[in-house]
Amino acid sequence: MSTPPRRVHQLLATLSYGDAIGNEALAIQARLRQAGFESDIFAETVHPRMVGHARPLWQYPEVSSPETVCLFHFAVGSPAGRLAYHVPDRLVLVYHNITPAEHFLGFQNHLFGLCYHGRRGLAAFAARTELALAKSEFSRRELVDAGFERTGVLPIVLDLERYVREPSRVVRRLYDDGRTNVLFVGRIIPNKKIEDVLRAFTVYQRHFDRRSRLLLVGDDLGCPNYVDALAERIEALRLRDVVFAGHVDDADLFGYYSVADLFLCLSEHEGYCVPLMEAMVFGLPVVAYDAGAVAETLGGAGVLLAQKDPALVAGVVDRLQRDDVVRKAVLATQERTLASVRATDFGALLLERLAPVLGRAA
Repeated sequence: MSTPPRRVHQLLATLSYGDAIGNEALAIQARLRQAGFESDIFAETVHPRMVGHARPLWQYPEVSSPETVCLFHFAVGSPAGRLAYHVPDRLVLVYHNITPAEHFLGFQNHLFGLCYHGRRGLAAFAARTELALAKSEFSRRELVDAGFERTGVLPIVLDLERYVREPSRVVRRLYDDGRTNVLFVGRIIPNKKIEDVLRAFTVYQRHFDRRSRLLLVGDDLGCPNYVDALAERIEALRLRDVVFAGHVDDADLFGYYSVADLFLCLSEHEGYCVPLMEAMVFGLPVVAYDAGAVAETLGGAGVLLAQKDPALVAGVVDRLQRDDVVRKAVLATQERTLASVRATDFGALLLERLAPVLGRAA
């Protein structure tokens, strides 16, 4: 009988600050260590604020062996992926989904190439991987289509304690001024369809609430041509009070959630969508377009849209702002989803999903 593995390490292309993949990697490491496993994170690049949380990628051969389990977080093609493919370890692929490349056509050739080759490279891991785990059933089906035989779903389970801290006083002073704040959180990239948010907000501001503001919070550096196109769209629409906050730290992020009145997402591709869950944590009614894993993330909560007609979206936003009965009913659906999150033991769920590889060690 083979000896159960005791070393379970993680490989990432980048350990970033404040993003879903980095936060999950840290959560996985904590649970594995609590369960008695040796567990380090190895990353190609590390955000300055995350130094000390990961070891450099080139050190991975020091812990690599046929008895080591390697959890490789697959997002785009990278040297981390090439290393994961060639080491002798037992490989578990954690799939965070890759945006279809066509969303970047005409905006960012580099991102187009990364996504195109990343999706092509996914299939190459099928025969090499012992187990593949996706963040949603939507993403798991992509793994099956790519040829993976043993798959499962390891959803992102939020650490709700992370959100129990004082939000930024600066953000609250700037934007907690009695205006209606419509919020979007996420990267400012084409698949998020910020232009659709702008169209809907234009109708809302002109016909329902002239004292409204749109807050767009998220990294806007990766696709400058898209950001420029959005700026031109704002000028053409003669929109007022649209704020591009950029990438922010946790205190500012929680500040934006705390001053917002409603969360609006009209994205057309989501392998999961952590900001939807975060908005619910902060008690914001969520209005979201039914694309990718959005419905799965919401779990029957919020307002799920089948279409994105600007007048329809603006009308839904206005109804939630003006009708307390409807607003409370939507918030009640979201509280039920959050109750399910609170009842989930992430450590037990993680070990259960890894049991096919870890065996009785789990």
